[in-house]
Amino acid sequence: MLKKALLGLAVIGLLDSIYLTTIKVFSGGVCVAGSQCEIVNSSIYSSIAGIPIALLGAGAYLVMIGVLLMEGRHPFFTENGPVILLGLTFFGVVYSAYLTYLELFIIRAICPFCVLSAVVLLVMFILAAIRFQRTMQELPA
Repeated sequence: MLKKALLGLAVIGLLDSIYLTTIKVFSGGVCVAGSQCEIVNSSIYSSIAGIPIALLGAGAYLVMIGVLLMEGRHPFFTENGPVILLGLTFFGVVYSAYLTYLELFIIRAICPFCVLSAVVLLVMFILAAIRFQRTMQELPA
């Protein structure tokens, strides 16, 4: 059940990241009325070396989906998938916290789609931690 929830959340995160990438690349899109996502998405912090952060996020979500789908199909992912996912979501939460800091205190604008990604990653991290803990408890002593 945790795996299905993680997979569903990763798909939501992927769709959100694709949407944000589209807004960034094509300078258009519909943001929530009164929100400041155009400000955030056009700031100097919205890309690294010319690559939109949202595109990097989409890549991260794709990797997470890949790991989840490979579990049970390949021994490496069956054995290591939970710890890989825990590490990816931990890094995602830390980086999202940094981006949220930038939104709140440097850019001074909030993008609801960015907040959605941060919340998705946080919930994924919590679920991945629970799943990893259960996996560790199942190991023979």
